[in-house]
Amino acid sequence: MNEGLDQVLLLNPAEETRTGHKGFPESMIDCIGAGESFINQVKQLVTWVESQDYPESYYTPITEVTQLAPIPRPSKNIFCVGKNYAEHAIELGSAADIPEHVMVFTKAPTTVTGPNTVVLNHQGVTEQLDYEGELAVIIGKQGRAIKHDEALDYVFGYTILNDVTARDLQSRHKQFFIGKSLDTTCPMGPWIVHKSLIDNPNNLQIETTINGEVRQSSNTRQFIFPVEEVISVLSAGMTLEPGDIIATGTPAGVGKGFKPPKFLHAGDKMEITIENIGTLINHVEGNMK
Repeated sequence: MNEGLDQVLLLNPAEETRTGHKGFPESMIDCIGAGESFINQVKQLVTWVESQDYPESYYTPITEVTQLAPIPRPSKNIFCVGKNYAEHAIELGSAADIPEHVMVFTKAPTTVTGPNTVVLNHQGVTEQLDYEGELAVIIGKQGRAIKHDEALDYVFGYTILNDVTARDLQSRHKQFFIGKSLDTTCPMGPWIVHKSLIDNPNNLQIETTINGEVRQSSNTRQFIFPVEEVISVLSAGMTLEPGDIIATGTPAGVGKGFKPPKFLHAGDKMEITIENIGTLINHVEGNMK
């Protein structure tokens, strides 16, 4: 994507013009798995495009493409860190609920949807649909027993994730999986920003608005467990693979935390903005507000 974020470079069509063949994998997971060779190939292609007489002719307006989630169908469940901001743990309980160890649950791959899509309201299944704006980490290479000080070497990049949650199901079933895994309850995007463009994932502003009202406003420096620790703990006895997604937790300000609660309603517009990444926008099923 070019600097204005209003146009995209379609890699394989441009590469076919340059070399006569399509040289890029068809899936994002395969691109990530290719590691630095993929990044270098992209850089070479961009350099070539920019050297042409009419480089703009190789770009397509972003309004003319359909943006999917960066990884539309993950190869395994999405890893999610719970209560990784102290104020969020307190708003859903008390100071006694601040975890001493990384708390992890997962969302099913079928939850994923892209930017500017509709999140189903699941009427008849839940009456307490809630939002959770989060920084998501995309793993770039396989690793197990990853050391804390080497953890960021295993990251490919970062994106935005909305961990939409059915609070009543979460409470009823005494665990997180069902309440976190309804279809379309994992909006993700609008793209992955490569790690080379994020100096420190543990110091990024994050804000969530619902119909323009600021509900969450924090910074990832408020993490209880920084990205490095989360990766190290997850990989202690479990192999992380290219394309794995880790949602790092949500700050205070979720709907359930208000008195009275401010759960999502039909047509609500959800916007999550993270510094140096962008804004993820989705609407809840119903007449848009």
